[in-house]
Amino acid sequence: MMPSCFALPDGVGREVLLAELRRLAWGAADILRAYARGEQPPFGFAPAMSVDHGGEGPVSAADLAVNRWLLDGLALAFPEAGWTLLSEETAAEVLVPGQPLAAEWLWILDPLDGTKDFLQGTGEYAVHLALVRGRRPVLGVVLLPEPEELWFGLLNADSDAQGGAWRENRAGDRFPPALSTRREELVLVASRNHRDDRLEQLLAELKPACSLAIGSVGGKVATILRGEADLYISLSGRSAPKDWDMAAPEAVLRAAGGGFDHADGRPLAYNTGDVRQAGCLIASHGPRHAEICRRAAAAMAVIDPGFPV
Repeated sequence: MMPSCFALPDGVGREVLLAELRRLAWGAADILRAYARGEQPPFGFAPAMSVDHGGEGPVSAADLAVNRWLLDGLALAFPEAGWTLLSEETAAEVLVPGQPLAAEWLWILDPLDGTKDFLQGTGEYAVHLALVRGRRPVLGVVLLPEPEELWFGLLNADSDAQGGAWRENRAGDRFPPALSTRREELVLVASRNHRDDRLEQLLAELKPACSLAIGSVGGKVATILRGEADLYISLSGRSAPKDWDMAAPEAVLRAAGGGFDHADGRPLAYNTGDVRQAGCLIASHGPRHAEICRRAAAAMAVIDPGFPV
């Protein structure tokens, strides 16, 4: 059910927007699945995948094709909408360090979260699309192309009140989140590629019962939404996740009743002039969220004194 206080820019209807997001999301899935299989991608995109290893990670033709498909699609579908569009692929061109974008409404896009997993063929990649008002998300879309899952989350930006969250398949069938009710023996979902000694020490303090290794932040959060896992921790080091990694998964998880915060209890903030989401970020299924955050903050004060959680 839609939250009654869910707001959009003037002239943008909720059902029209959701219908367009469905169309664009499944089109993005078709593009990515074609590239992943070495097939001709739809919509006229080039068939060969190239990889650029410059910057912080690999950028493929698949990233760029989905980026163009989604940004052009939103611009064409809503030419008069009072929002700004930002993606991982365009950030270097439009962002000035220390200066937020002058936008009340901002779309934040990651056209391919989990690029390394995509290139390695694990299938654990996602597409993130979030609508942010001010500094907080009001709508999140997480697409998992391989299992064909499309997650939506709607929030009231003024209060972060739980709104509506659900999963759809290609037929448009809706399924509610199934967050677990476990209070003990929690299951951690973690990254294969971003672990260090500090995280291992933190996990030794928090003592999850077991862990799953999943690529993509969106994929990790989906395991919490399905009830397969209960906890995800992002601990920045030499690099940090960015706005486009976190905004859409956070929106969906919060809308489903879970939690997603800094370990010191601060909410995540977007379009602040610094796209890095640095610190110790805790995402959980909810029942012990505040306690887990307190324990993580206390542990980090010993593990890495002065680290801004």
